[in-house]
Amino acid sequence: MTLCLNDLTIYKSGEKPLLEHLNIEIAPGEIVAIMGPSGCGKSTLLNLIAGHLSEDFQYHGEISLNSVAIENSEPHQRNVGILFQDDLLFPHLNIWQNLAFALPNSVPRADRKQQAFECLENVQLAELADSFPEQISGGQRARVSLLRMLLANPQAALLDEPFSKLDKALRVQFRDWVFEQLRQANIPTLLVTHDIDDVPQGAQVFTWPWDTLNSPKKPITRPDFKQLNR
Repeated sequence: MTLCLNDLTIYKSGEKPLLEHLNIEIAPGEIVAIMGPSGCGKSTLLNLIAGHLSEDFQYHGEISLNSVAIENSEPHQRNVGILFQDDLLFPHLNIWQNLAFALPNSVPRADRKQQAFECLENVQLAELADSFPEQISGGQRARVSLLRMLLANPQAALLDEPFSKLDKALRVQFRDWVFEQLRQANIPTLLVTHDIDDVPQGAQVFTWPWDTLNSPKKPITRPDFKQLNR
């Protein structure tokens, strides 16, 4: 389940490319971060990978997942999960129903509730099962949002500044929990952010703008990382 971006260029006609000749390979369980200021186009890259690129943009290059080119596939056929700044839970469904909704169509209706409950139990959130999104905290909604993405069995994960709306204390805790879940799922993960504190231990970092993206920085090493995980 390696995610590869091969010679990617994204541009608007007549304008300087947002990025040019980008090459990144992300192995199963690996996390790669692209850092840059808000509004520079990081989310545009994620939209391209997920299949939601605006018609205002054009691109060249190849996106492959597990050695299969996906750039011409429909979004629902790409097996790519996305975690946004907002949790985007359905307000009219309770928590277990939100999770059950994400399960693949191959899961029988009779089994969907059980799998949703098992997922919540695995992360000690079973008491939230019958609550509605408006009845739980922002941090809890963020956790449920990640669980919903993982229940869809994605082969790659894209994170679009998912920690930016959380308060500082919760942000650290949630960041570490998210990357623990993604590493356990053993899927390649691409994070875009403007804050170095969002980048986990050991991640390879690329910096925006586009002309520096082919010069990855060394993996992040934090002296306080063990302290953060206590």
